[in-house]
Amino acid sequence: MIRKIKTVMRSRATSDGAGVRLKRVFSHGEVELTDPFLLLDFFGSDNPDDYIAGFPWHPHRGIETITYMLKGEVKHEDSMGNSGTIESGDCQWMTAGSGIVHQEMPGQVEGAMMGFQLWANLPSEEKMMHPRYRDIKESDIPEVITKSGARVKIICGELEGTVGPVREIVTEPEYLDVTVPPNTEFRHHVKEGHTVFAYIFEGQGFFGEDTDSVIQSDHLVIFEDGDEVVVTSADCHLRFLLISGKPIGEPIAWYGPIVMNTQEEIELAFREYRDGTFIKHK
Repeated sequence: MIRKIKTVMRSRATSDGAGVRLKRVFSHGEVELTDPFLLLDFFGSDNPDDYIAGFPWHPHRGIETITYMLKGEVKHEDSMGNSGTIESGDCQWMTAGSGIVHQEMPGQVEGAMMGFQLWANLPSEEKMMHPRYRDIKESDIPEVITKSGARVKIICGELEGTVGPVREIVTEPEYLDVTVPPNTEFRHHVKEGHTVFAYIFEGQGFFGEDTDSVIQSDHLVIFEDGDEVVVTSADCHLRFLLISGKPIGEPIAWYGPIVMNTQEEIELAFREYRDGTFIKHK
């Protein structure tokens, strides 16, 4: 069954970190629609003043953060001793679990910087798991060209027998970067019961079986249930993220970079951060 559109939302301008200007696609107010995903940010500018302040040292617990770079460089360091540079086309999949402290700072002082950060929730039994960090280079991300001519980069999930490099994630996510030529249809099988959404960041197109209402760039499409997504580009090429995952369906207590199930767990996390006992696994 082809998935119909549940709702369409436009991203909104905001800032985060030490003053990075970005577009917030969804966050606190949409978690019931996007479960297991909590937040999606799109940052893109060729003005260094918009991104140079970066995201200095800060903690995370109870979630996974996924950074996907389209242009530019971001330098990463964390409390587990990981360090490196996320370059154009690379992805970083960080599972904060019981707690990690990290920073993400621009690796350049001029030129274009563009990419995404997605937050994925963890179920209660996994929130205090051992943190882990995965650095995925562009060369490790397979690209499939479908019969219709769509180009799909597979960060996580499967398309036409090709599997992305990120595996064994508890919410069974798919993370696809899809580019569709003009006036072309793209079809993809998805799991019934999973949350599925698309964020359009280039071009415009039609989603689901509705070919009367074109959806523009900077918009999020959240789908109803079904087992297939159908997207058709308009007279220009269309590029979007197609992301899906298994809903968790648990209570959410969320303050800043910490996401747990109860307010007491939030208070404990910040108390431990102040006391220097936040990091459970070196």
